[in-house]
Amino acid sequence: MIYKHWILSALFLIAGKPAAQNLVIAKQGQFTVGGETLQREGTYDNSKFVGWATQEETGQSYRGDHAFVEFQLPAEGHALPLVYVHGYGGSGVCWQMTPDGREGFSTLMLRRGWGSYVVDMPGRGRAGRTTATNQVKPVADEMFWFDIWRMGIWPRFHEDVQFPRDSASLSQFFRELTPDLSDHRHDLPALSALADRIGDHVLVTHSAGGITGWFAAIQNPQVKAVASYEPGGFLFPEGEVPARIDGLTGGVAGTPVPMEQYKRLTQIPIVLYFGDYIPETPSKNLGDENWRVRLQMARKFVETLNRHGGHATLVELPKLGIHGNTHFLMQDLNNAQLADLLAEWLNVRK
Repeated sequence: MIYKHWILSALFLIAGKPAAQNLVIAKQGQFTVGGETLQREGTYDNSKFVGWATQEETGQSYRGDHAFVEFQLPAEGHALPLVYVHGYGGSGVCWQMTPDGREGFSTLMLRRGWGSYVVDMPGRGRAGRTTATNQVKPVADEMFWFDIWRMGIWPRFHEDVQFPRDSASLSQFFRELTPDLSDHRHDLPALSALADRIGDHVLVTHSAGGITGWFAAIQNPQVKAVASYEPGGFLFPEGEVPARIDGLTGGVAGTPVPMEQYKRLTQIPIVLYFGDYIPETPSKNLGDENWRVRLQMARKFVETLNRHGGHATLVELPKLGIHGNTHFLMQDLNNAQLADLLAEWLNVRK
């Protein structure tokens, strides 16, 4: 009996820490939303064979520009699920995994009772079938993104960085990236189609997906809150757009929208999270500069929202004593701590 108890205890211990409890999923699956169908004129002739990759298109159809959605709903969870929107160069995978094999952010939030709809936006990841015409070619850019995403200054990681520093994890991270084959005309329609399908939800966005999220919240009353991780763009009322903030990577300018639309953002809770290594003054490093100007614009975004009666919060993690976070906060070593922060914010606003 003692031996059996020891075995059971061992099964629940990993590296001296209690293992996560079993997660009970009530429903899971995948589907596509949005998109369009091209239909060629004429009548299809099924007696002709041209080739596997080359087709006689007469009378044939082509479906594309949809989003791909993978969902998991816990057996006992909160009423509002979370819809995860990725940024540039990525797919929903960034929310589902970490480079070193720890649980991804969507799973961590599932354990906290929040259902997930993880989106691959049109033209990316598993939604790669697009009507846009693009040339795909290999571009050696990993060192550039290492710097832009604030892992360090290539080839050195930041000393206290929360990103796993081993070469295998870095390789895994870069292999998550995916070509962007979209012209982005179908991003908002896809999120609107998803909103119509699943109903009320919370948007969780990252990076270039941030401004898409603001527009989606304006257009879809089913969006009941937005949590945005280091958004790259910001909306302001017409006539109140701050001056452009210049920087080495092109700077950042606010996007104007009519006040009638803008007011929608003031009616829902909004939180923005920014990580570490973002200076207050101009720098010679591209990653520093890219996020210095965006953090400053984020402050103006939150101030403007709240001045118009909004409910927006900007969380700068170093000011909470949480250090070392890169641009990919959801995959960093402390992503469980960040999941706790988001869950706390969500629970207050249920």
